[in-house]
Amino acid sequence: MKARLVPLYLDPGRDDEFDRQLAAIHELLGEYAEFLAPVALGQPLPEAEGVIFPQVLGEAYRQVPAFQAIRLPILLITSEFGTLSMWDWEIAEYLRAHGVATIGPYTLPQAQIVCRALAVQRELRETTFLVYQDDPGEGHQASIFKRFYWWEDECSQRLHDKFGVKVVKRSFRELGAAAQAISDADADQAWAERQLPTDGLSPRAIRSAVKMYLALRRDLDADPSIRAVGINCLNESRFSDTTPCLAWNLLYQERQLIWGCEADTMSMLTKYLLNKSLGAPVMMTNLYPFLLGQAALKHERIASFPEVDADPEHHVLVAHCGYMGVIPHTFCTDWTLRKKVLAIVDDNASAIDARLPVGDVTLAKLHPALDKLTVAQGQLTGYAQFTGSDCLNGGIIKVRDGHAFLNALASHHYLVLVGHHLVDIQFLGRVFGLSIEEI
Repeated sequence: MKARLVPLYLDPGRDDEFDRQLAAIHELLGEYAEFLAPVALGQPLPEAEGVIFPQVLGEAYRQVPAFQAIRLPILLITSEFGTLSMWDWEIAEYLRAHGVATIGPYTLPQAQIVCRALAVQRELRETTFLVYQDDPGEGHQASIFKRFYWWEDECSQRLHDKFGVKVVKRSFRELGAAAQAISDADADQAWAERQLPTDGLSPRAIRSAVKMYLALRRDLDADPSIRAVGINCLNESRFSDTTPCLAWNLLYQERQLIWGCEADTMSMLTKYLLNKSLGAPVMMTNLYPFLLGQAALKHERIASFPEVDADPEHHVLVAHCGYMGVIPHTFCTDWTLRKKVLAIVDDNASAIDARLPVGDVTLAKLHPALDKLTVAQGQLTGYAQFTGSDCLNGGIIKVRDGHAFLNALASHHYLVLVGHHLVDIQFLGRVFGLSIEEI
């Protein structure tokens, strides 16, 4: 799906420069956007995700009301290189001073990101987030799980109101039964075609993981609008003899399906926006800032945080379900499917032990009101192992300011992206009407 952009022109009307620039933009961005027929500024607009000015003139100073009337994102791409021309900074700033927000990329990749984000905006209006749950909060660790916003009807309604996403709920109990009803022969054949590294898993455990993948795939095949899926896999783990970790890995590789651990629709949406718009490797995990002390250590059943070279207050341990979290194998330097770690899941269950490349990372998460993304750039400095704990292999991330970080967090669930992406996320925020708070 491509973003639909309406080229706009100012008086004295279209001229050769406008047409040349529009042709150049089409050549640069045609892979990411569909360009509709040009329209004069102030005229009615067709249905689209944004408008684009290949050329702006001094007439813009006298047409502010017409700019203010535009209700779509406004792109200013006025150079032949897919960027805003330096000669147009004054016009862009004049419009901003009059309440007209424009998007003026200064690199071609930024322009591509904006187009991808606009396409994601269009796609989300036709997207279903499917979650499997029965009585969320009533199962294991109820005192923890009953607190989570993503299970509130208000959350689902906000997802729909802001982004157009429809949240559909189905029974995890029925999914677990359907998975177990799949034959061993079908599971063995599917695994033979998709084998990945495993360690310590019985044939039954592998079959169960594959059966969950096959059951999910069958539901996906019945509704192409489903582009993200989550399962209340920990709190209601009694409904399945396995976990969906392998399934999420396979379904992302095959369909770029976005997955949601614990049926966290807030994380699913954040992950969807970031991965689809930026194209960056992304995963969800739990945050355990060193500053949190015993409250974090107790949950992971570890005695102390790992030793770091300096500034422990600016470090965060990241771990989920015994390891760093569910990460597609193509994102990783190391990837193995192992036996489960957490006591609250079935003894037959499995978990992914994987590592992202050490180096620059970005942490990000949408806030409950869906009006803001908090973003922290940092470094994944290494990994820590704690035998006999719920963190057999967690990541260590250093952030700029641990105190500011801890005071601005939106959730214990955060998304980790490989690389530094603050500037790109700022452009994404302009498309979706999100403020970006760097922490």
